[in-house]
Amino acid sequence: MIGVFKKIWDFAGIEQGNIKKSILLGFLNAVFNALQLGAVYLVLLALVGNDLNKVYAWQALGVMAVSVSGKIITQYFSQLQRTHAGYFMVAHKRILLGDKLINVPMGYFNENSLGQITAIGTTILSDVENAAPVVLVTTLGGFLNSIVFALAIIVYDWRIGLIVIMGMIMFLYVTSLMEKATRKKAPFRQTAQVNLVEAVLETIQGMSVVKAFGLDDNKGKRIDKAIEDSCARNLGMEKAMTPFMIGQQAVLGVFSVLMMYFAVRFFIDGSMPLATCLMILISSFMVFEQLRSAGSSMANLRLTETAIDRANAMDNVPVMDELGTDIKPHNYDISFKDVSFAYDQREVLHNINFSMPEKTMTAIVGPSGSGKTTLCSLISRFWDADSGQVKIGGVNVKDYKLNSLLSNISIVFQNVYLFNDTIENNIRFGSRKATRSDVEAAAKAACCHDFIREFPEDYQTIIGECGASLSGGEKQRISIARAMLKDAPIVIFDEATANVDPENEDRLQAAIEALTKEKTIIMIAHRLKTVRNADQILVLDKGQIVDRGKHEQLMDASDIYTRFVSERKTASGWKLV
Repeated sequence: MIGVFKKIWDFAGIEQGNIKKSILLGFLNAVFNALQLGAVYLVLLALVGNDLNKVYAWQALGVMAVSVSGKIITQYFSQLQRTHAGYFMVAHKRILLGDKLINVPMGYFNENSLGQITAIGTTILSDVENAAPVVLVTTLGGFLNSIVFALAIIVYDWRIGLIVIMGMIMFLYVTSLMEKATRKKAPFRQTAQVNLVEAVLETIQGMSVVKAFGLDDNKGKRIDKAIEDSCARNLGMEKAMTPFMIGQQAVLGVFSVLMMYFAVRFFIDGSMPLATCLMILISSFMVFEQLRSAGSSMANLRLTETAIDRANAMDNVPVMDELGTDIKPHNYDISFKDVSFAYDQREVLHNINFSMPEKTMTAIVGPSGSGKTTLCSLISRFWDADSGQVKIGGVNVKDYKLNSLLSNISIVFQNVYLFNDTIENNIRFGSRKATRSDVEAAAKAACCHDFIREFPEDYQTIIGECGASLSGGEKQRISIARAMLKDAPIVIFDEATANVDPENEDRLQAAIEALTKEKTIIMIAHRLKTVRNADQILVLDKGQIVDRGKHEQLMDASDIYTRFVSERKTASGWKLV
């Protein structure tokens, strides 16, 4: 149990001060609570001594007033500090988690389920948020309350005080047994929660595929199984804890009865005054009250520990930015020297060597799976090369801080992601300092101003998660406007016109060429128009550069490039008959 308390304490971080205040206020609450015994004792002295004057009445009333008001005030502020600690210690952890994920390699997201990451950020940290400070403060508060009562009772009769202490020790023993019984079940319960989140996310994200291929029953079965497993694991936890929770209450009940039994016995044998005996009988209903309430919170000890362990596991994820520094390159030349890269054991790039001067365009072509996107991802350091060096401005990209590196690069992805926000804010994501006129200028250049104006709220239109209310071409153009607004010296296009309709393609192509002048351009290309005017073309096949040169040179020397051009000409010349 002490180990769990230490984990909660360490997890609290900067909120430890609020937890300290809550515990201190809990102790004061216990002291005010124990004052009730003094008020009761004064009344009993008056009754037993047949001295029913107003002095005892006013004294008892005064003590009780101090006790009640003190309990209300300390309970209010203790709960306030505890709640603040719970919310903010988890809020800080979520912020740290977000900062961490920005700096981890993209490969981490391939190896780890989105459901697991989501579960840590939501349900698992919610368990910590709701349980950790409650478990710590309520449990310690319960013990403090019982200890204060025990000390107060020892003042009147040390024998009954020892009974109270023995009851607390037995309560701790049963609690330790409960911890051992739930130690194995808590991780399975957390895993079931993760699997449930993962199943729901996967089904929602793939709903179009589910409907298109009639897989409703199959996916429904998976979610049903995840729900049933989650229910079973939660019920298993409850079943494991319930006998011990009953045992906790039974122990406290037995020792309350023992207090009453020995108080009466000591009175009968003449070793305890009647007033003290009556006070002990009354206090037997009060002494374990807070500890009894703490028992239900202590049932969540192991669950809280498991949740904290899962959340803290993210601290061990390696980041890519630990040794980087802020660097302003003298130029924007890009070079690869003996670069190789593999996903797990599958090599994707092998011994890549090339250089591209700044303010030139390099097009990359090749069959699907040849490594085009991976090559560009190494420039932006979404992954790190397994061997060799990738340099920008003569500096290894690993020597840059990620923010410093990416401030020099704009990227237009083939698979566009837009946020559930306004169109204006999605474009402004490229430059947070941009004005509305800057946003509109970028939108016009990217050929999306006209369709934006057709929405009832134009630039203030909420486009839904992933841009659900837009077509593929519209999303693509907004992402291009976002990249244009950033105005970085290096621009990577992963087939920027892939989803653009034919009537806008020429306009968009012209806009891209105009707005990328004097920049270093890397273009992953599937269309002939994109590559014809490139300063150099790299032809990739099976992870290697098999040919390089300009369009005219490759038409004479490269079979793969010639085939690429032929296929594009055929595709562009088709028509309905």
